[in-house]
Amino acid sequence: MSKILVAYFSATGTTKRVAERLARVAQADLFEIRPAVPYSSADLDWTNKASRTSKERADESIRPALAVKLADVSAYATVYIGFPIWWYVAPRIIATFLESCDFSGKTIVPFATSGGSGMGRTVEELKRICPAARFLSGQVLNGISDKGLADWVAFMN
Repeated sequence: MSKILVAYFSATGTTKRVAERLARVAQADLFEIRPAVPYSSADLDWTNKASRTSKERADESIRPALAVKLADVSAYATVYIGFPIWWYVAPRIIATFLESCDFSGKTIVPFATSGGSGMGRTVEELKRICPAARFLSGQVLNGISDKGLADWVAFMN
């Protein structure tokens, strides 16, 4: 069996809870994508055009620094990457993570949590950042049961 990694970014804990369950169900290693500068509640205020997340959304070149870089991705054939959906896309720190390692030849399976939107153009944007990886279609996993997670993992493999 190929080694599986579940890497995730979670600003409020919602995506973390899904990622932990997914890692358990998939018998995968778990890695938290953490920003060097954590997001405050003011940073996450999407209604404020001057907030950190609003500025990141407006500028696709922004790459928040990682607190810790993944040491070695070579052992993994499949990498599930989880994040909250912000404005129908992944947060910019996901781009930082994808650019920090060589994912060539890896299968990447995006998953997200969302307050109401779908994946939007997320997968297309991630493919542009990491063109040498094989991307499977992503899915929003809000409220999914452990059986639903197991069925989804089996379908993705």
